[in-house]
Amino acid sequence: SCIYKVHAGDAKSGDATKLCGTNYPTSICFIVVNEFCERFSYYGMKAVLTLYFLTYLHWDKDLSTAVYHAFSSLCYFTPILGALIADSWLGKFKTIVYLSIVYVIGHVVKSVGAIPTVGNPDVHIALSMVGLILIAFGTGGIKPCVAAFGGDQFDEENVSERQKFFSIFYMSINAGSLLSTVITPILRGDVQCFGGDCYALAFGVPAALMVVALVVFIAGSSLYKRNPPQGNILLEVCNCIGFAIKNRWQRRRYEPQRKHWLDWAEEKYSKRLIQEIKMVLRVLVLYIPLPMFWALFDQQGSRWTLQATRMNMAFVRMLNALMILLFVPIFDLIIYPLVGLCRINITPLRKMAAGMVFAALAFGAATLVEVNVILERSLTLTPWFLCQDPPKYEMLPLKAPSKMLKIEVTLNGATSECQHIFNQQNSYSLIVFSETTGVQCKLVSASENGFKSKECSNVNLGLLDFGGSYTVILMEEFGKVGARKMEDVKANNVHIAWQIPQYVLITTGEVMFSITGLEFSYSQAPANMKSVLQAGWLLTVAFGNVIVLIVAEGSLLSQWKEFLLFAGLLLGVFIIFSIMAYFYTYVDPDELDKIYAGDAGKEEDDHDDTKKKTKDIQLNKTGKSTRL
Repeated sequence: SCIYKVHAGDAKSGDATKLCGTNYPTSICFIVVNEFCERFSYYGMKAVLTLYFLTYLHWDKDLSTAVYHAFSSLCYFTPILGALIADSWLGKFKTIVYLSIVYVIGHVVKSVGAIPTVGNPDVHIALSMVGLILIAFGTGGIKPCVAAFGGDQFDEENVSERQKFFSIFYMSINAGSLLSTVITPILRGDVQCFGGDCYALAFGVPAALMVVALVVFIAGSSLYKRNPPQGNILLEVCNCIGFAIKNRWQRRRYEPQRKHWLDWAEEKYSKRLIQEIKMVLRVLVLYIPLPMFWALFDQQGSRWTLQATRMNMAFVRMLNALMILLFVPIFDLIIYPLVGLCRINITPLRKMAAGMVFAALAFGAATLVEVNVILERSLTLTPWFLCQDPPKYEMLPLKAPSKMLKIEVTLNGATSECQHIFNQQNSYSLIVFSETTGVQCKLVSASENGFKSKECSNVNLGLLDFGGSYTVILMEEFGKVGARKMEDVKANNVHIAWQIPQYVLITTGEVMFSITGLEFSYSQAPANMKSVLQAGWLLTVAFGNVIVLIVAEGSLLSQWKEFLLFAGLLLGVFIIFSIMAYFYTYVDPDELDKIYAGDAGKEEDDHDDTKKKTKDIQLNKTGKSTRL
């Protein structure tokens, strides 16, 4: 039979029932399902967002890419706002509920904007932008709160269970991502509505999943343990730091040095607050090198995907999510216990450092694949036969914006001349054909259609290989229109399986770095700053994307050299991070309750407040599970 354990808690927290035979709170089931549905909603919408910009709003590639990355960046900068609201004002539970409502509204507005019959193109654009902004504030606002709220459900003594919870939590993220990236593109392409691709349905299903996420989260409200907000903690932290700097500058000449520069704030602020700020600052300093890992990791969706398009298959979008679902239990149940049996102390920071090495190795493998792809394509030459393109474009030095050039064409010993105007920075195809009057030529630019042909049906183009580029010429033969296919660019011959090693390495690095960092951010944060530190962790992802943009825009290196540059940079960051981690001292934030139980704070002199503090201290002695 199931045994349910109950601990003394705040009246607002509810009874912390446990899952059958384990130390896992029942409430985490609602949190994990909520996260799965929310991630399905987010990644499902993003899976078709770029195509929506291109084909529905009719934006060009540059604008579509810019808006896509601007939206992604906003989603990782808004967690700071959500963390401040949670820790300073509403608490994590109410913040998640209220911002989830904003999230749902954003999805609904986005879906309505994808209905062709609603307004004109300007209305569609306006609704889409409003929807995306609301989604960014919703998803970013709840990001730091959900993980920290899940960690709050565990008692002090259940540290190992809490660590496993973050692994399960991360698996739910990738499970939602995996299913959504499969389902929503099918809904867009295979289901027709309003006479075209059904973007309204592709966006509507993620909206429905977000509603489910909100309902599931609220359904578990009676089971949650809730830590009340501590006031405007960030403002208090900033004031304390400012006072310490000011006090040190004014009094350092005639007073002895203090152990830490923040100790100069002891005249005004409590020792406990000063100690909590020291803890947070030590972790934030450790975060400084971390964006470089994300700079490499997030290139799976850009550089690695582009690399795959030049190979003979592009089924790689789901590879990382699939491997995460496989690797997380393998590491938790097999690899980490085996390493522990070898008496190797695998601390969280050591895991994160090892994750950096694996990510660097992944880009080393990507470099080898890229070199192989380049060699394969550069050694492929195509002879010029009938209805076949030359092997390459020829450069014409015009020395003017436009110029008329004379072209001599020789066929069967007879030479004919053609004259055409060429413009700078354009590419052209010269189609040569024979007529009764002699050899004729037609100049066709990339933006121009060729000849107008008769209507034809069931034209057999033969096999079109992945990655190849073709020109099709329709010719009338024996009273019928037939197609002649010219292969402009050879099809890809490097197999996609060559990318598997780099995905294995980057996923290994992600398991060791990302999941560990998520739990480390929670475990090293004071109770009143857990969401803030989670937001700081998410900010490293945002700055990692900024690094990619800077290097991609400013670097003139070829792709394989750029991969090698990123690998070298991450190895350098690994060395710096390892040195910083060596000098880091792990702390237990719960110990602050015991150490500073008698610290009433110099800034509070009110008699009633003092009585409340005394009563709280007595409660802390009566039961281990009661929070101060």
